Amino acid sequence: MPPSQPEAAALFHVIDPRVFDRAQLDDLCDLTTRVRLLAKHPDGARFLLGLLPDRRAMLYFVQPSTRTFLSFNNACHVLGIRTSEIRDPATSSEVKGESFEDSIRTFSSYVDVIVMRTPRSGEAARAAELMNRIPRPVPIINAGSGQDQHPTQALLDIYTLDRSFEEQGGIDGKVIGLMGDLKRGRTVRSLCYLMKNYRGVRLVLIAPEQFALEPDVKAHLKEHNIPFVDQAKLRDVLPDLDAVYVTRMQSEWDTAGETGKVNYADYSITPGNLGRMKKSAVIMHPLPRGPEIAPAVDDDPRAVYWRQERNGMWMRVAILLKIFRADGVVRDFDISALN
Repeated sequence: MPPSQPEAAALFHVIDPRVFDRAQLDDLCDLTTRVRLLAKHPDGARFLLGLLPDRRAMLYFVQPSTRTFLSFNNACHVLGIRTSEIRDPATSSEVKGESFEDSIRTFSSYVDVIVMRTPRSGEAARAAELMNRIPRPVPIINAGSGQDQHPTQALLDIYTLDRSFEEQGGIDGKVIGLMGDLKRGRTVRSLCYLMKNYRGVRLVLIAPEQFALEPDVKAHLKEHNIPFVDQAKLRDVLPDLDAVYVTRMQSEWDTAGETGKVNYADYSITPGNLGRMKKSAVIMHPLPRGPEIAPAVDDDPRAVYWRQERNGMWMRVAILLKIFRADGVVRDFDISALN
């Protein structure tokens, strides 16, 4: 990091993306790249594996997850961290009436970090508040809480954007389209909160009216002078976008079949509309996907969502290194000696 930039603050809990500043984001992106380079070499991979073998992690995932669970589980293993998991509350004492707080405090007795995903908004924040009151607190990492926040997804999205635009001046000054279910998608909410750290970014919000971005997020964008515009259809703005962040319709939150009323033709990337995009643009998606991205798009070089998925594990390795104050050792490692 250039010496003119402020030193990045330390991490403990990772709950809400609004706490991250530009120095922390740049620091995490740099650390993620260093970890990736180290892991490519057998000696570098062994070095990483020996960093945190005395640490234990609880993966408390009581909402369905594939990518986030596997990336956190493997991020722990990259660093030698042993993992325990609960993926179904029916296998825990919650079925006996144990409170959420008592369950979390029990987990903290056995592990050094709790990574949690729940279908209820705000529970990661509740867990962090509890940890702040007890004698032996452990870090809480929010891996998705209801329709609320998904901070580590937003961090890996920033890393993907940063790397995608590293030869085009970075994220600053880019026009980024956010498309799909913006009302109920926590990934979009969290990514919007990080945009305050970049200069000259403009957002285009592409969604059906009933799934428009919530007013509180728009208020945040206005507060931080981030220009945005609502747009009903992708085709009208696609040529202007440097990045389009596609999300699926969150049908699991439907109460009256809302998703079935959406005309996907207005909110999909297909081979037919790729020709309207900039050659330098990128297509992102937090996955899993539905019909909003045709599989044939995978072969286009602008489709970076599979790279985005791989970036998730490496960013989460970087987050764990920061939490356990092991990032300095990684920065001091002479990567050139591995060549």
